[in-house]
This record gives sequence, C-alpha cells and structure tokens, in this order.
Amino acid sequence: MMPKLRVARSTDDVSALIPFYRDGLGLDVLYQFDSHNGFDGVMIGRYDAPYHFEFTRAEGHSVGRAPSQDNLLVFYLPDPDDWQSAIARMKDAGFEPVASFNSYWDESGRTFEDPDGYRVVLQQASWNI
Repeated sequence: MMPKLRVARSTDDVSALIPFYRDGLGLDVLYQFDSHNGFDGVMIGRYDAPYHFEFTRAEGHSVGRAPSQDNLLVFYLPDPDDWQSAIARMKDAGFEPVASFNSYWDESGRTFEDPDGYRVVLQQASWNI
C-alpha cells in the first residue's frame, strides 16, 4: 500500500491561504475545522492523491512569514498544455509569478508565493528519479 503524505504548516491566517491553494493551484478543500482544541485549520489536496496539505492556526500564537524564499513545494507537470493551464489558473486567480531565489526553477518553471511567503514551483518537466 502506498503511504499518504501530509505536509502540515502553521499560519497566522488560514482563510488567506485557501484562494491560493484552491483557486490558484486547483486543489480541493478536503476538510476544514474551527476551534478544535484551540486550533483552526484546513486540509487541501486532491481526493485521489496520496498527499495533502494541512494549514493550522493556534489561538494566541503568531508564526510570521516563511523563513526564506527557498522554502518550496514543487509540482512537476510534464505536459506543456497542463503546465500552461496551471500557470493561467494561478494568474486568473490573481497570483503572478515571482523570481525564484534559485534561478534553476526559472529555467523550466514558474514560482508563486502564497500569502505567508512560502513558494510553490510549477515545473514544466517530468520527475524521473
């Protein structure tokens, strides 16, 4: 059985992240909760994918922005049409590409920054490792 991966991260504003990951990246809101043991949160991913992201906010706790511009999630999109559609969806949702900290990601990809300063790369390549 394939293990499932959850990437969990704190934020100061759960609701600010939803448009980036749902509308921009085209992911689904899988589950959302409020005031669960002092936490609010959302799980975002795809229903059929072996991964999802969890963003939580703890009452009275501030986490601030990403510690650097090189904290990345990378989505490999080998089909050029799929990649172009993903870029267009991000722009249509109001998110513009930013220059990558590591210029490698600008060669075949586009980098977008979420409201917390964390970055997502849409890479037009296959991952063959």
